[in-house]
Amino acid sequence: MLGEEKKGFKLPHIYVLLVSIILLCAAASWVLPAGEFERVKNAAGRTVVVSGSYHVIESTPVGLFAAIKAVYAGLVDAADVVFFIFVSYASISILIATGAFNGLISALLKKLKGKSRVLIIPLFIVIMGAAASTIGVFEEVLPFIPIFVGISIAMGYDAIVGMAIIGLGVGLGYSGAAMNPFTVGIAQNIAELPPMSGAAYRIFCHAAMIAVSSAYTVRYALKVQADPTKSLVYGEDFSKLAMSEDALSKSPFGVREKLVLSIFGVALIVIVYGCKVWGWYFEEICATFLIMAFLSALVMGWGPNILATKIVTGLNDIAMACMMVGIARGILVVLRQGHIIDTIVYNMSLPLDGLPVWLAGEAMLILQTLLNFLIPSGSGQAATSMPIMTPLSDILGISRQVAVLAFQFGDGISNILWPTAFAPVVAGLAGVKLGTWWKWFVPLFGWILVTQMALVAIGIYIGW
Repeated sequence: MLGEEKKGFKLPHIYVLLVSIILLCAAASWVLPAGEFERVKNAAGRTVVVSGSYHVIESTPVGLFAAIKAVYAGLVDAADVVFFIFVSYASISILIATGAFNGLISALLKKLKGKSRVLIIPLFIVIMGAAASTIGVFEEVLPFIPIFVGISIAMGYDAIVGMAIIGLGVGLGYSGAAMNPFTVGIAQNIAELPPMSGAAYRIFCHAAMIAVSSAYTVRYALKVQADPTKSLVYGEDFSKLAMSEDALSKSPFGVREKLVLSIFGVALIVIVYGCKVWGWYFEEICATFLIMAFLSALVMGWGPNILATKIVTGLNDIAMACMMVGIARGILVVLRQGHIIDTIVYNMSLPLDGLPVWLAGEAMLILQTLLNFLIPSGSGQAATSMPIMTPLSDILGISRQVAVLAFQFGDGISNILWPTAFAPVVAGLAGVKLGTWWKWFVPLFGWILVTQMALVAIGIYIGW
């Protein structure tokens, strides 16, 4: 019955889980040999691994006190990401508070009747994916998770559908990135490939993964709409995020709301141009978001105090998620202090040598997916793994484009799977338990992985 407490295994609180992984990594530093690759700066000025340079060094095991200190050290090490999420979330929360986005969805729902409303799911997966694929947005769209949860509930679906639209959108955008400068750009630079080459096949891959994910999500959404008890979160309280369909349909979409969305659109164009032409990064993007928030408040007629109050609300809402990011970074801190991360990468790469071409490509994909647990940073994973994978792909007879593809497949969608990446963040913002998210997402992840394996095989077969 609904009121009865369920027995069995219960996933620990995400903070407990992350700290437990930190302690486990610290224990591993006493068992695994310490080792490291030599690193040099390439022509682009990036520090990369020298292939074949791995060597064992003096052991540096991480003690209990040092492991505990890693929680703070992780927050400091991830400070740029943490504060970027704080500022971007608070800024976009102003956009959401204007009701402009609700008005847009309301206008779409008036045009889409009956079951055709479900088309909103693949539509916004595509929109979010396009932004991630081109300019590498991820943290920037996290504020949209609560609003899509509310919209999904109003449409008769549930919170999982809302968080899936955003999570799948950006995750698949990274996996199938056509020109993401933080992943494909860096990986191709290390692999000495022409910048953004091979984009046509990557777009095809992106479309294939979107098709699989959209079909899975739409099927679940329609099942919940037909019978709410089929929802994996049935009976849980989402009153803080939920909205009724009637309230959503009455959301105004007048001149002010359209102006706010126009400001948002212009801000995105400016960010794209700034990143591509002027080399913008977190500081400049945050400044643009803040200007967007100020202008949106001005359009809505809000005074400075109202604006400040709404920003504080946004900061409060994202605080727990930001702490997750920092604590998760503590895992990487421990692996670095113990000097075992290169040991793990090196030993994981050894079985690939000597495999037949068709199997080696799939093994690269699996390896990169597992590495994203340890290095949940696209640029960091590229800098660590691609110097190893590039010469290895030459030896195995696999094109460097396929090696890059295996990297971006492994880096992308697993960001919303691994607890060391963004899985706890997206789940926390949606008010969904991490274990419940895994129950829904892991089967889909399996289908996406099979799709990726097929796409890697096709790439090898056609000599891409």
